[in-house]
Amino acid sequence: MGRPVSTRPWATGVPVTWCSVTGCVLRGAATVAGAVVLAGAAVGPVSAVAGPVPTPATSVPSAAGVPAPVSSPVGPPCPRQPAPAVSRPPRPSPPPVGPGERAVGGPALATPGLVVPPGSPPPPALTATSWLVADLDTGAVLGGCGPHEPGTPASVQKLLLAATLLPTLDPRQVVTVTRADLDIEPGSSAVGLVEGGRYPVELLWLGLLLQSGNDAANVLARLGGGAQGAAGGVQAMNERARQLGAYQTHAVTPSGLDGPGQFTSAYDLALIARVCFADPTFRRYALTGAAQVPAQGRLARGFQIQNENPLVGRYPGALGGKTGFTDLARHTYVGAAERDGRRLVVTLLGAEPRPRRGWEQGAALLDWGFSLPRDATVGRLVDPGEPVPGTPPTGVPAAAPAVVAAPAPASRTGTRWWGMAGAGVVVLGAALAVVLLRRRRGGRTTRRP
Repeated sequence: MGRPVSTRPWATGVPVTWCSVTGCVLRGAATVAGAVVLAGAAVGPVSAVAGPVPTPATSVPSAAGVPAPVSSPVGPPCPRQPAPAVSRPPRPSPPPVGPGERAVGGPALATPGLVVPPGSPPPPALTATSWLVADLDTGAVLGGCGPHEPGTPASVQKLLLAATLLPTLDPRQVVTVTRADLDIEPGSSAVGLVEGGRYPVELLWLGLLLQSGNDAANVLARLGGGAQGAAGGVQAMNERARQLGAYQTHAVTPSGLDGPGQFTSAYDLALIARVCFADPTFRRYALTGAAQVPAQGRLARGFQIQNENPLVGRYPGALGGKTGFTDLARHTYVGAAERDGRRLVVTLLGAEPRPRRGWEQGAALLDWGFSLPRDATVGRLVDPGEPVPGTPPTGVPAAAPAVVAAPAPASRTGTRWWGMAGAGVVVLGAALAVVLLRRRRGGRTTRRP
C-alpha cells in the first residue's frame, strides 16, 4: 500500500467567472475527495476582456464506489494561455482509459479538468494540454490538469528507459555501436555516435539525458533487451510502466520518437520521474553540466556535449529533468527542484513554445507548487505494485463474485438467522445424500486400495 498523505479540510469555493473576447464562463467548484474539481458553463458574450479561451471538455465515466468528477461539455478545463496556431500532424486517437485507471492515485484525479487544493492560489495559465505537480518525497499530488489524459510523450519517454535499465546496466561496460543503433529519424536529436565506435555505458546515459540522444537510447535498449535486442528493451520498459502503476503509458520506441499507439500521461510521468530521482546516479547525471565524448580513432574526433535542460542553472534548486519535442507531441517536459527541504516534480504534455517555452511553463508550475502549504494535496503517487482501484486483490480470480455491502444494523439479526438456517439446510442435504448412497450400495461403504 502507499504512504498516507495528510489532507486539509476545506469548504467548497464560490463560483468564479472567467472571461475572454468570445464570452464568459461561470466556473463552479465541486468537492471530490478533498479537492476542487472545476467545471465550466458558458454564460454569454462580453466586451474584450483578457482571459483563457473556452475549449471543449469531455465527461468521465464513473466506477462503482468511485465518485464521478464534475465535468462539462463546454468551458475551459484548465487555465489556458493563448498560443499561435501551428501546423502539425493529426493527433492519433488515444486508447480508452477505464474508470479504475483514471482513479489511480485518488478519485479526485479522475477528471479531464483542473483539480487543485482548497483555498490555493490559481495555477498559472499554460499552453500545455495536461500537467501535474507532485512531491517527490511524500508522493502527494499538489494539483493537476487532466492528470490521466493520454498524451504523446516525445523524449520525456527516455525517463522510462532510465527507470527500467539504469539499475541493471554496468556503467563501466564498453559497447560497440552498430548500424541499426543509428537508425533514427533524420534531423532528430542525437549524441553523434558513430558505427563501430566504442563507448562506456555511463557516457551513453549522459548522452541520453544531456543531449537527448536517440542514438544512445537505441544502444541502451539493445543492451538491456538481451537476446531480443532493442525490442526486448522496449518490452522491459512497458513491463516496468505497469509495475509502477503507469497504466496510460505504452512505449513503442525507446527514445520517444513517435510510434503508433505510443502514449503516456502527466500522472504516469510523475510516477516514472519519482523512481528516477530516487536514484542517486540519475540525479548526478541529470545535474551534469557537460561531458566529453572520446575520439574514435579514425572514425571520429572527440567532442563535448552540454546539458540542454535550461532549468539546470536557471532555476534555484533545480534537480534536473528532461525536455521533449516532436511535431506530433509538441513540447513535453519533466523537471524537479528543491526548496527549503521540499522536492517537487512537474510534468506537462502538449505545450507550445510561445509565449513561454515548455521548461518555463514547468518553472511556473514549480513556483505555484512551492507556494502551497506542505500538507496541500488532491491525491497521491501510488507505490509500485499497487492494484488498479476496483480490481481483485492479488490471488483472487478475476471472476470472483462481488462482495455485497453489509446490511443495516437493524437487519443484522434476521440476516444472521437466515444464514444459520441456510447452513443447516446444506448440512442436512449432505447427510441425506450419504444415506441414499449407502442404500444404493447395500449399506456398505467402499474403500480404494
